[in-house]
Amino acid sequence: MAETEPVDHVVVLHGERELCARAQHLFEAKHEFTCAARDLSTWAMMEMRDGIVERVRRRIASGVRMRKVYNPEVFADTAYAAELTELVGVGVGVRICRTPLPHETIIIDRRIAITAGPPVDGVRNYAIVQAPDVVAGLAMLFEVTWDSGVDLADFDEPTLDERNREVAKMLGSGLTDEASARKLGLSLRTYRRRVAELMELLEADSRFQAGLRARDLGVR
Repeated sequence: MAETEPVDHVVVLHGERELCARAQHLFEAKHEFTCAARDLSTWAMMEMRDGIVERVRRRIASGVRMRKVYNPEVFADTAYAAELTELVGVGVGVRICRTPLPHETIIIDRRIAITAGPPVDGVRNYAIVQAPDVVAGLAMLFEVTWDSGVDLADFDEPTLDERNREVAKMLGSGLTDEASARKLGLSLRTYRRRVAELMELLEADSRFQAGLRARDLGVR
């Protein structure tokens, strides 16, 4: 990957397949690996989910320090949540940060940073950064995010499944109950029952409060 060799250079790759094909070798940290992402799907191909726990175990045994920060969206998929628990079990530091992460970033050995742009038509652009000052700045932002997060074991907020998230999104959409029910393919009675269930789960006294609490849990 000759394009990434100059120190003060940024290479932009289009899509995770190109990132995987041209930059996968950069992910092999020797000392430290940090990651900040909304959920585990951001870097799904690069981190190759199959067998990831055992690979991470070996990397930590070789002396690599690994820390990861996620938004609460990670709990939307129970398989992801279970995987995080396994990663903690092999020595990965995992924290949950309620503040939305605008720049999803991996930093390898404080030498290379890889940032993920927002999806456009389902495809992300990835910037590979090797400029020392920029990497140092991103590392500092990671530390601030890490300090503001809560250890996975201590994060005891309610978990919203996909059904609850759909209802929560409707609460923040400004649509009437009738329009929201139609959009979700539900009867009005069923929709209102699910709203009531969501409010009970979030211990909210009003729909507005439920919407705010759902936002804190990563519903956008």
